[in-house]
Amino acid sequence: MDEEESLNRAIHEEVALFPYNANWPSMYEAERGRLLRLFPDDFLAIEHFGSTAVPGLSAKPIIDILAGVDSISRADELMEPLCHAKYTTSMEFNASLVGRRWLMQWAEGRRTHHLHLVVYGGQEWKRRLAFRDIHRANTELAEQYEQNKGLWAAEFKSDRGGYTAAKSDFVREALKRATT
Repeated sequence: MDEEESLNRAIHEEVALFPYNANWPSMYEAERGRLLRLFPDDFLAIEHFGSTAVPGLSAKPIIDILAGVDSISRADELMEPLCHAKYTTSMEFNASLVGRRWLMQWAEGRRTHHLHLVVYGGQEWKRRLAFRDIHRANTELAEQYEQNKGLWAAEFKSDRGGYTAAKSDFVREALKRATT
């Protein structure tokens, strides 16, 4: 499979959940180290978040990385250099985002990493880490999330946007309950 075909397959990859893989944290650490070597002064912090960051939780096998920058304009400046460092992105998709930028890494027709650039310490930074942390601390909530994700993955197998949208109400409710 050539590079273009691999990218096209990764972009259109169906939503599929896999059982927790104990290698996910080391995959995150390897990519975090690579990013820090390539961009030693650009990120204020880098965190593993999303379902692959919650031990025991099934997930799409894509390592979600949260990279904190000092401003969205700095995130915009990093887009091209990150694309030269084995990431790709959709400028059209990023234009629709508020308060973050998104990039993807892929191999052999599958997504491997999603890199989310957000303002360090800002609302998006806090929200994404809070959602990870409440699932690490509350196994009952994590189990409920896993069950729902299975239903959403089946319903939106060929619609990543639909899958993500379906999760949004659960995310909002979980964060609301955690702060009350």
